[in-house]
Amino acid sequence: MQEFYQGKKVLVTGHTGFKGTWLCKMLLQLGAKVYGYSLKPPTNPSLYEICGIEKQMVSEIGDIRDLEHLKAFFDKVQPEIVLHLAAQPIVRESYKNPVYTYETNVMGTVNILECVRTTPSVKSFLNVTTDKVYENKEWQWGYRENEPLDGFDPYSNSKSCSELVTHSYKNSFFGDKSVAISTARAGNVIGGGDFAVDRIIPDCIRAARAKEPIIVRNPHSTRPYQHVLEPLYVYLYIAMMQEKDDKYADYYNVGPDECDCVTTGELVDIFCEKWQEGITWKNLAEENAVHEANFLKLDCSKLKSVFGWKPAFHVEEAIQLTVEFSKKYLTGQDIAQCMEQQIQMIFQKNITNITNMK
Repeated sequence: MQEFYQGKKVLVTGHTGFKGTWLCKMLLQLGAKVYGYSLKPPTNPSLYEICGIEKQMVSEIGDIRDLEHLKAFFDKVQPEIVLHLAAQPIVRESYKNPVYTYETNVMGTVNILECVRTTPSVKSFLNVTTDKVYENKEWQWGYRENEPLDGFDPYSNSKSCSELVTHSYKNSFFGDKSVAISTARAGNVIGGGDFAVDRIIPDCIRAARAKEPIIVRNPHSTRPYQHVLEPLYVYLYIAMMQEKDDKYADYYNVGPDECDCVTTGELVDIFCEKWQEGITWKNLAEENAVHEANFLKLDCSKLKSVFGWKPAFHVEEAIQLTVEFSKKYLTGQDIAQCMEQQIQMIFQKNITNITNMK
């Protein structure tokens, strides 16, 4: 992978976010020339600011809804690979601001694809969506890539629309295969440096830091939790493989093995065990809470069969890595170095795991 990305011009939208920062750090370690287009960091503190990555890449602060600004940046950079992560990613926030959510997640995708369409240098494009794009029937087995798309809430539905926009542009404008296009539907990610609101692990860390019980709104909901580096590695791998051979351009689920699809309560139990210090949690299920799926997991057999991929970390390891990062951050240790060490771990594990390297 390093041989492929060395010197490649890669544009990441949403680079100031939690996943975007980790992805840019991975690309830098691979020797890529990294360009980012995003709003300012969405949290304070933010991983983007505390790890000092801005000095190592070209960062453009802009709104994905601003087509003119976005196109000017494309024209300036002339990227070869585009990884689209920019989004309004929070379910509860989408109920508060549905118009903004749709503008960002749907028209933002239209804008980025329009820039890809009119920028000849681009050879590979990946749109990152979510496991929540599927029509959720609360069944016990994982959703496959050919299941109907129909997210319930504004966030999930807008990401379903983003998938459909991608399908339409691929069919309408890239039939000549001049640009390889895929989407990746990832589950819930955890990892060091996530300071977002309304996410369970950041809530756990804030409570642990304050030495207060963790508040859990829905301990019985099942989610496909995975370490943030798991899907990010897959994004890089898909973008690489589809540029080499368009047959790999497709729609992929990215999630953990079934044994790591746990309830929120189980996840918090593991966190408390790893954090120690006597931390506990409380079940405070909200009355009249906004609708969120109770049971959701992915069937990732397609990704495994096509690429020979398998997850590198079980959920316990993912939480352990998150706790280690968080404690280093809270005690003022070198965060950039911690990120580099964890990224090297995922690279080494996947060199072993992935068998189809052609």
